[in-house]
Amino acid sequence: MTRRRRNSLRLQEYDYGQAGVYFVTVVLKERVIMFGEIVNETVTLNNAGQIVQDVWDDLPNHYPNIELDAFIVMPDHVHGIIVIQETESVTNRNVGEIHESPLRALHRRRMLLPKMIGRFKTVSAKHVNLLHDRSGQPLWQRGFYDRIIRDDEELNAVRSYIQANPQRWAEKVI
Repeated sequence: MTRRRRNSLRLQEYDYGQAGVYFVTVVLKERVIMFGEIVNETVTLNNAGQIVQDVWDDLPNHYPNIELDAFIVMPDHVHGIIVIQETESVTNRNVGEIHESPLRALHRRRMLLPKMIGRFKTVSAKHVNLLHDRSGQPLWQRGFYDRIIRDDEELNAVRSYIQANPQRWAEKVI
């Protein structure tokens, strides 16, 4: 059996651990409505949606060099902005103390954004699945979408997009 190679959505050779601002979107498998509803252009989260919100809010406790910006849980997806702060350069570390090669440490750092989103998806799926008695079932689509935010104008536009997402929901559903 030949396995089809999936194309990565990440930019090749881009360091997703470097300081920067990232807009991410994570979508439920088959776009199932599971996290709540939109009432009068406002998101009303159910228990599963609140779990997703709490897991997102907990990310800085596991990744102290990040800040969370705008975020919204929609009935079938989430949008968020993650700010990765400047961290100590791999080349400035005493490699002997961390017991890994500089190349491996650099690769690990390049994977910071995917690791954070992976943690978010894994932990939220575990708790939502427990809530719905569907242990081990996939909750999220594979992968996630990201965009590197390059300046304040773009950051403000993405914040507005996230905030206005519930107002656009009716257009999507109709």
